Amino acid sequence: MVEIGRSELIRLTYGKGTVNTAIRWLPFFLPTLAIAFDASTTTLAVLLGVAEASGLSTMLVGRWLDAGGERLVIVISLVGVAVSSALALVGSIWFFAAAMVVLGIATGHVTVAGHAWISARVPFDRRARFIGIYEISWASALLVGVPISAALITIVDWRAPFIAVAIAALIAAALIAAIDDGEVRAQQREAPVDRTRLSLDAWIVIGISASIAMAGLTVIVITGTWLDDVLGVSTGGVGLIAMAFGLAELTASTSSSAFADRIGKRRSMQLSVSCTIIGLTLIYLTGTSLLLGTVALVVFFVGFEYSIVTSFSLVSEAMPSARGRVLGIGNAVSTASRGIGVALSGVLYDRFTIDGPVGMSLAVAFLTLGLLAWIARRRPDLA
Repeated sequence: MVEIGRSELIRLTYGKGTVNTAIRWLPFFLPTLAIAFDASTTTLAVLLGVAEASGLSTMLVGRWLDAGGERLVIVISLVGVAVSSALALVGSIWFFAAAMVVLGIATGHVTVAGHAWISARVPFDRRARFIGIYEISWASALLVGVPISAALITIVDWRAPFIAVAIAALIAAALIAAIDDGEVRAQQREAPVDRTRLSLDAWIVIGISASIAMAGLTVIVITGTWLDDVLGVSTGGVGLIAMAFGLAELTASTSSSAFADRIGKRRSMQLSVSCTIIGLTLIYLTGTSLLLGTVALVVFFVGFEYSIVTSFSLVSEAMPSARGRVLGIGNAVSTASRGIGVALSGVLYDRFTIDGPVGMSLAVAFLTLGLLAWIARRRPDLA
């Protein structure tokens, strides 16, 4: 395999950071955007859900990735982010709806194409380091992109973040298009195309990533409501906790990059999922204690983020002969599982308070541990 250079990884991470910022800044400023588009925040939230659901489209791109089309997918997707911003700038709710569909498709495709790019160039025993660095972009969007967006809205108006994202996306597209990766693409084109169905092992690993995604999102989506209703945290306090989540994401991504290859990706996932279970249990026991609730959320969130980031490396090696297909389908299945978790979270919270979402997440987290034990027996090489 051809090793990825530092400049190449920086360009890829910058590109993904731009895409992540494009979608992560929006939920924080729904009231401002509601005025701009003359729509309710509920309508805008539904459209953000549509953007998330658009990630299902990645199941269609796998064969293209396996044929060496990662760079083209990323470049087209980054241009799509710029197009999405241009559509939003029109100021119509219908154009914003179209923008969210385009943005959702672009976000999912940059993720799977980036993982495929790294996986085609980095051996499995060192892959978590590179994917962990690539996924730092998710935290950077919250820690850097969102505050910059807030400043731009304050100084200019709601259009400024869309313009900034469009410019950043076009720059990223140009930088990635200029990468010379001809040797790797030539090897991919010469390799025989695997048209067989995905193996059982591949589906088990996809299930691992999807189940931990559901376990996390089922609780995360209702966290702000719980903090307000039960623990009495103000809106400003929720904002500070959101920043703490960003730091937790950064800690988890860097930890996965630093330790997952050394400890073993599957083994360290078993530890991090256990950490997630401990955090969920502490949330259940929190009562009205803000201190215990904060500690519980940090333990839960770090365990979840480490698990989900590390799972990407496992998915990338579940079926190397059809890596692009596995990554694309895996992203689509995870998108569906997150959607189910988010949809059930509110219903469970209304009926059982925080115990409902926590109970569901605990059940799914234990399922994740069971799947990890199953794949350990079938594929000891995925350690």
